Amino acid sequence: MKLERIELREVTARLKFRFETSFGVEQDLRKVLLTLHTEGVEGYGEATAGIFPGYSYETTETVWDALKHHITPLVLGKDFATPAQLLTALLPIRGHNMAVAALETAFWDAQAKAAGLPLWVLLGGVRTAHPVGASLGVQESVEKTLETALAHAEEGYKRLKFKIKPGWDVQPLRAVREALPEIPLTVDANSAYSLTDARVFGQLDELGLDYIEQPLAHDDLVDHAQLQGMLVTPLCLDESIHSPEDARKGLQLGAGRVINIKVGRVRGHLLARRTHDVALSFGAPVWCGGMLELGIGRAHNLHLSSLPGFTLPGDTASASRYWDEDIVEPILDAEGGMQRIPDGPGLGVTLKRDLIERLTLRREVF
Repeated sequence: MKLERIELREVTARLKFRFETSFGVEQDLRKVLLTLHTEGVEGYGEATAGIFPGYSYETTETVWDALKHHITPLVLGKDFATPAQLLTALLPIRGHNMAVAALETAFWDAQAKAAGLPLWVLLGGVRTAHPVGASLGVQESVEKTLETALAHAEEGYKRLKFKIKPGWDVQPLRAVREALPEIPLTVDANSAYSLTDARVFGQLDELGLDYIEQPLAHDDLVDHAQLQGMLVTPLCLDESIHSPEDARKGLQLGAGRVINIKVGRVRGHLLARRTHDVALSFGAPVWCGGMLELGIGRAHNLHLSSLPGFTLPGDTASASRYWDEDIVEPILDAEGGMQRIPDGPGLGVTLKRDLIERLTLRREVF
């Protein structure tokens, strides 16, 4: 497939609520969308980076710069038969996985459309629907946390995940567990703690959580292995995993027993699939994490979640939970905690071009 034309757009998006994590508050977002034109089809990708370098060093600005000045010049006008060939051409780019993934996932979408197949079929998926959970940010009070949890449990979500940070962890989770003794609960620390906080994790360990996500440093595996040895609750590795090799090392060290796979963090679908395969070989479940994606990124997440190792609920809750209006149709909303994977060619969604035009802050075509 010849990469004839690449279009970048930066769009603005406002969440329906403030979303607080251990590294800050998000509500007004800026996202980079990529359209790849190749041999009569369009492929769509979305960069998962945010405005602030809290979760990752990559931001909306670094993604735009990397795509414009470094990634596009390496591939534009060239022919690639497979995603592996495309990634090989991009080996000179160290890091910038979210920027590379925006192009790589658009290539997968275009290939699936050219073949007349849903993307999940091309990826090797086995299911057409997937259970999803809701990710709940830090709330203003224990009462508000409980109220929000109960509302989402009533909507049928298969797992509730709570963002925690030092000083906001055991108390709200204990209240939720008492009110919802059966529902799967998890917590996500986004690297906010250290081994000196072992007492906190000992208390969380008593609450019957499905897992504790990325409690320690974003680039650590060794201390996670030590902490995992102290706990019954599995640790889930997120920020520490940028490649299939990272997953192998983490599981081999015993740094965790669950892997969160994010398409952007691991450079796209091909390496996400390989990371999934590594986890499967260790018997470790995986799930697809969210990065407050718009409809393009959400659709990519759902197609990836069709693979057999994605046995835990993902983060792709209903789009209408996040946005007054999303940029694709059909609206990707869950029913009873289940998301249908779109079944049309490629991503199986249609862009709302008028809305995207209204939301566009800048656009460049190469």
